[in-house]
Amino acid sequence: MTDQFLNDLLKKMTTEEKVAQLMQLATPFFKGASNSGEITGPMVNMNITDELVENTGSVLGAWGAAEIKAIQERHLKDNRLGIPLLMMADVIHGYRTIFPVPLAIGSSWDLELAEKSAQIAAKEAAVAGIHVTFAPMVDLVRDPRWGRVMESTGEDPYLNGEFARVQVRGFQGKNLKDDMEALAACVKHFAAYGAAEGGRDYNTVNMSERDLREYYLPAYKAALDAGSEMVMTAFNTVDGIPATGNKKLMRDLLREEWGFDGVLISDWGAVKEMIPHGIAANEKEAAEKAIKAGLDIEMMTTTYASHLKELIEEGKVDGSLLNEAVMRILELKDKLGLFENPYRGADEEREKELLLSEEHRNTAKELAAKSCVLLKNEHVLPLKKEQKVALVGPFAEGKDILGPWSFLGSTDEAITVKAGMEQKLGEKVKVAKGSDIEAGEGTDLEQAINIANEADVIVLALGEASEMSGEAGSRTNIKLPDAQLKLVEEISKLGKPTVAVLFNGRPLDLQGVIDKTDAVLEAWFPGTEGGAAIADLLYGDVNPSGKLTMSFPQNVGQVPVYYNHFNTGRPKGAPDAQIRYVSQYLDSPNSPLFPFGYGLSYTTYAYDQFSLSANTLHAGETLTAQVNVTNTGKVAGDEIVQLYIQDKVGEVVRPLKELKGFEKIHLGPGESKTVEFTITEEQLRYHHADLSLTSDPGEFTVYVGPSSAEVQEQTFELV
Repeated sequence: MTDQFLNDLLKKMTTEEKVAQLMQLATPFFKGASNSGEITGPMVNMNITDELVENTGSVLGAWGAAEIKAIQERHLKDNRLGIPLLMMADVIHGYRTIFPVPLAIGSSWDLELAEKSAQIAAKEAAVAGIHVTFAPMVDLVRDPRWGRVMESTGEDPYLNGEFARVQVRGFQGKNLKDDMEALAACVKHFAAYGAAEGGRDYNTVNMSERDLREYYLPAYKAALDAGSEMVMTAFNTVDGIPATGNKKLMRDLLREEWGFDGVLISDWGAVKEMIPHGIAANEKEAAEKAIKAGLDIEMMTTTYASHLKELIEEGKVDGSLLNEAVMRILELKDKLGLFENPYRGADEEREKELLLSEEHRNTAKELAAKSCVLLKNEHVLPLKKEQKVALVGPFAEGKDILGPWSFLGSTDEAITVKAGMEQKLGEKVKVAKGSDIEAGEGTDLEQAINIANEADVIVLALGEASEMSGEAGSRTNIKLPDAQLKLVEEISKLGKPTVAVLFNGRPLDLQGVIDKTDAVLEAWFPGTEGGAAIADLLYGDVNPSGKLTMSFPQNVGQVPVYYNHFNTGRPKGAPDAQIRYVSQYLDSPNSPLFPFGYGLSYTTYAYDQFSLSANTLHAGETLTAQVNVTNTGKVAGDEIVQLYIQDKVGEVVRPLKELKGFEKIHLGPGESKTVEFTITEEQLRYHHADLSLTSDPGEFTVYVGPSSAEVQEQTFELV
């Protein structure tokens, strides 16, 4: 449609109709919906009139082509101006075909496959009638106590930004109006939700603006640069003000400084939550703060509907703010082609064809295999098909492997470890549960020991239930539950080769597992094809290539622990360091159990001939870092070559190293490749004390290696 059409439409709207466009309601509120489930949370006892619903702008959580068509059809009959609804949902890591959780996808370091997974999720959701996905979640995460780390791609701002770009591209395609099988993306949670104090969900965030800009904002900016149509506000405070009512953050930074003119939506109930936060005395004041901050859509509370018209009439809110918000929503509906085709991609026949198709399952399997990280291997893996295997643990046949936010993914359709191994072996695998996920009473521990005694090798399938991580899944104890640790202890007494396969949504404290098993494969929540992918890895049909994008702590007392930390004035290990009076723990190493970038393979790689093209760099010029990588083992594999840089002396303290590039290469046995990275002055810039983004002349160290902890180094001078 033309700008004139949208302007004319806006002029025809009453204030009440405009305000209603700014409200998002869940599916049960809408006529035509078959889902008339219980209304919970902030909407209980709210006075939601038929008139308000008939003018509402968007729907939360509707799915299925037939359902969405019915809702839209009834709405268009009731809406005076025929303005279509936007259908939004949390399509995070798959719609019906479920891919690994985002933290696992990050561990693949495979941008192409990550983009493809987002594209497939968009296709499946779009033919089911959905228009917008609340993804990608790009919050930088450093605290595994926070359950939502599973939604992020990790602890590094550069890598998170790279994944943000490709996921937005995958979801949105090239043109939303022409591509009926694409979704509008909504990057979240703006801003710094991943830094919730104590790792406790919905908690406050407190950091300097310099830290915010240096580490937490870049991935959001990368998503917006890739064209993300929407932004979702965070539940947390930023500099003492909840994000949803934070004018400096939303209107000044996001809209004015960054130039974002897309739709800004609150998270569930976040506008009304300004009251318990303590910056709004009542709903009316919350509505005033939100609209002035630049918020367009209020999700699942009614402060706008109840008070915005009154605020405008009283002169407390300029009516132009309402018009701007409505226009942004209308423009998004226009970009999606909803005025021409309000049913857009919804297609029942296409649903049957696409959902959980063989092609989609194959991609899910490939990504799951590339997302798993081999943490330990004492000459046990890969398994041999002639070995007698005992498969033991609550995840041996457990189907809870999709993870949180798996939308329409069905555990009944998930491939278990047992099923994957039987597909591989063509015969029955001996299985015993041994313990439940959290309880050991009444389970078949004795049977587990019996079948393990008869086996050549034992595979322990262990982990968290999906509800133990994800939103509201914060934990102070990030070990495996005691019942499973007891199972590991008893199995270890048999003295047989033992492999642990872990299903979880966060880095774990692995004491009691890592020290009692011979091999550990971190599978995360691997999605629909998880068991098949794991079987491929266990038997060596696929060589593990995943590498961690979030550090694993020695224990929870180290948290937060991350690779790109600052030094101190008394660093442990310095040439003149004292024994006691240095920055250290008395009962634990400072370093994580497994660092960022770490992951083993069934082959080995040698790095040599690392060099720089020059020992100085001038602004406007480039420097080339070059390293030779050789597969020194007997099987082919993929290696992720990582480039880090350290600014030795800055105006403010700089991290010990920062990821600045990576390349994934495939090498056959004995094969070598030369990997080159280009270094520019722009990569050396950081936010100074005055928040200016500039670089400093001086010495820099370049590190290259297979992880953040195992590197070779060269130095150069920026002049």
